[in-house]
Amino acid sequence: MSTHDETAMNLAPPGGGIAGERSRPAFEVVAVFGPTASGKTALADLLADALATEVVSADAMQVYRGLPILTNQSGRPARLVAIRELHEEMSVGAFASLAHAEIDGLVERHGAAVVAGGTGLYLRAALADLDLPPPASPAVRERIREEVAQNPAAAHGRLGELDPDAAAAVHAHDRQRLVRALELAESGDTLAGRDRLWSAVTRRPTLVVGLDVPADVLERRIRERTEQMFVRGVVDEVQRALEVPVSHTAEKALGLREIATLEGTDAREQIVVRTRRYAAYQRKWMGRIPGIVVLDGTQPAPVLAAEVLARVRG
Repeated sequence: MSTHDETAMNLAPPGGGIAGERSRPAFEVVAVFGPTASGKTALADLLADALATEVVSADAMQVYRGLPILTNQSGRPARLVAIRELHEEMSVGAFASLAHAEIDGLVERHGAAVVAGGTGLYLRAALADLDLPPPASPAVRERIREEVAQNPAAAHGRLGELDPDAAAAVHAHDRQRLVRALELAESGDTLAGRDRLWSAVTRRPTLVVGLDVPADVLERRIRERTEQMFVRGVVDEVQRALEVPVSHTAEKALGLREIATLEGTDAREQIVVRTRRYAAYQRKWMGRIPGIVVLDGTQPAPVLAAEVLARVRG
């Protein structure tokens, strides 16, 4: 028996699993959020074992096949992982439909579902019925991408005229978010009108847990993870992946561009820098999630799991 199995047995309620009314949890969905390298996967796996259910991934990049090392996919099966080819696009709306079906199925069969991920919008889409604006047409999206590519500062200035709140929240150098903000602004969907995204309403009774890790600890973990990626063969993985066309969505995977264009130490350092920035962005998301229970992510996963389960069964 593995240490992981022993831990799961220790965390499981008397009688095993959650069968029966007495052991049924107070929450049907347990969501784990936090910055990259905060320990989400380990905690989510322990919770799923203790609740006799499965994990639904809410990660925009883990939906793709072919990049398990780069996107840090778990070594055990999880729902909505590796379900798309690299040439395929993935939208928040499409993901929401898939996530709702997976969560509902797990709750109906097992009484609970665990959702884990670091993509804030995907997590929110998995947990709630969002009134998402329709995607821009391919022609409009391509026009705006070209505008941003040619002159990001001017594009950001135009965003300021259309949606000042969005311009204040999106940096001119963040091209991905700038493109999407302009798409929304042109459709009349302003940031000021998007407060519904942060509503506390969820589709099912949900406990959202956030893992907080000090910046210096997170930096060390990010560097260690990056080194391990290279040891495990991420360069060969990326080279194989780029033998076929990659969608605009998939090409945003952290490290893909760096490994494709840089060598050795330079690639490693740039990945660390980008990952650190993304982790800071994730921490901002975590602070805006209504009702989130923030825990000390430096604690061992079994300790965190026991604390979360006490709340779930309370």
